[in-house]
Amino acid sequence: MTRTLWDSTVGKKTIMAVTGLVMLGYLVAHMVGNLKIFFGPGEFDGYAHWLRTMGAPVLHHEWALWIVRVGLVAAVVLHGVSAYQLSRRDIRARPAKYVHKKPRASYATRTMRWGGVILALFIVWHILDLTTGTVHTGFEAGHPYQNVIDTFSTWYGNVIYIVAVLAMGLHVQHGFWSAAQTLGVGNATRDRILKTLANLLAAVLTLGFISVPVAVMTGVVS
Repeated sequence: MTRTLWDSTVGKKTIMAVTGLVMLGYLVAHMVGNLKIFFGPGEFDGYAHWLRTMGAPVLHHEWALWIVRVGLVAAVVLHGVSAYQLSRRDIRARPAKYVHKKPRASYATRTMRWGGVILALFIVWHILDLTTGTVHTGFEAGHPYQNVIDTFSTWYGNVIYIVAVLAMGLHVQHGFWSAAQTLGVGNATRDRILKTLANLLAAVLTLGFISVPVAVMTGVVS
């Protein structure tokens, strides 16, 4: 049953839809957590500390955080592999390029694949920058507020982050809509509401994430 689901086009689209919604839920929670930086280092560092102790005393230190991390990695891998395999099937089914592109295809639709690649590369950079500190000069473990300030005090840190967030916004806009259609939520009466919700989610997430580097660049957060 599982093998049949994985091998079928419908199954892969369903996996993409479900894992996409899981990642969307994480993005909303992550954005809310990021906005705590506007309340100062005590609030932000306290939130980062809580992430490592959540679930205590039932769970050991960082166990809950690692459960979330493993779940997210699984979602990202399943989402990416499904997207790649569906793309290969699409290419094999239509080896010749369209003479005329679909006039109604949105910019988000046409750039979903490249957007996914950009986001995958950004996730690696983001982890190496603010989690492990591998590419972060002057990284201080246990001082997330200062590490964020340092990252967004560099031009390249801002460029990488903002480009990735814009790609994420387009991905969410189209991805949420596609997930709804795949899971059978959409219909003639709900389509307008779903499209509005997709646009709203994309806009809120984009503005929420970008507000942090902008605040550091303008001195609102320092």
